[in-house]
Amino acid sequence: MGHFIDIIVAGARRTRGYSEKLLLNIRPEQAGRKPHFETSAAATIIDTNHPTWIYGHLALYPAKAMERLGLNAGAAATPNDWTALFDANTVCKDDPKGDLYPRIDVVATQFFKATDIALDAISGLDDAALLRETPDEKMRATFPIVGMGVNFLLNNHVMMHMGQLSAWRRCFGMPSAM
Repeated sequence: MGHFIDIIVAGARRTRGYSEKLLLNIRPEQAGRKPHFETSAAATIIDTNHPTWIYGHLALYPAKAMERLGLNAGAAATPNDWTALFDANTVCKDDPKGDLYPRIDVVATQFFKATDIALDAISGLDDAALLRETPDEKMRATFPIVGMGVNFLLNNHVMMHMGQLSAWRRCFGMPSAM
């Protein structure tokens, strides 16, 4: 095992734990809703990502991190139709009837499963796996070496969306998850 790998995995495990705490007290029927407020002028919907989209979106990326490291990501892969729902190019939609997205327990379970599989697989690698040049030219402009992109996917990307979820919770009157 390598030192850089240890750094990435330690942060990702901490992030995973925080993402579990943020699920507390979120009811399934509200997980696909965007915050909305009534004012004297009109109803206002806050255009933010909701928990169902966040966890479904993040569930796509542990497999991508594994693939970038040359690992078989089969067990971490999401159902095929999830890309159309949760890819970075999709828009999170308010889901008042609960019929646009899978249930929050399904997407959260997949996120945690995929994350655990990826972190366990990555933990056994040598740092050399991280230090290769990123093969994709477009991605290489942002993350010149593979480890930079993997670190982003497993840490920064997750925490960025957990910040959105933390703000979403506050809009629904929930306390801090810390």
